[in-house]
Amino acid sequence: MPRIAGIDIPSEKRIVVALTYAYGIGKALSLNILKELNIDENIRAKNLHEDQLSMLNAYIEKNFTVEGQLRRQEMQNISRLKSINCYRGIRHKVGLPVRGQRTKTNARTRKGRKKTVAGKKGVKELG
Repeated sequence: MPRIAGIDIPSEKRIVVALTYAYGIGKALSLNILKELNIDENIRAKNLHEDQLSMLNAYIEKNFTVEGQLRRQEMQNISRLKSINCYRGIRHKVGLPVRGQRTKTNARTRKGRKKTVAGKKGVKELG
């Protein structure tokens, strides 16, 4: 398994897909990187030469923030929002949707499973 950007990429997959296993690299970015370095996108990861691998590693390291550094950066951004108590930071703290989605229905991914609350009992008519 070749190592790119500090992770093992799957050797049986095409290189354009294998690069997307690195956090922070999607398909479009993967295609741009390969086009920039003149590497065929249909070649399998196991068939890359050592010089191609080193070129890929150097290019990604120089031009992009990926993997651990990117995760750290995102966590720092979120913790900064929380510490200054802005609206988005409060939404992160409470575990609600941050980007303006509705919460009366849906939003189950952020809020978790439904917590059913007992409704009011009807007052019986005295007769």
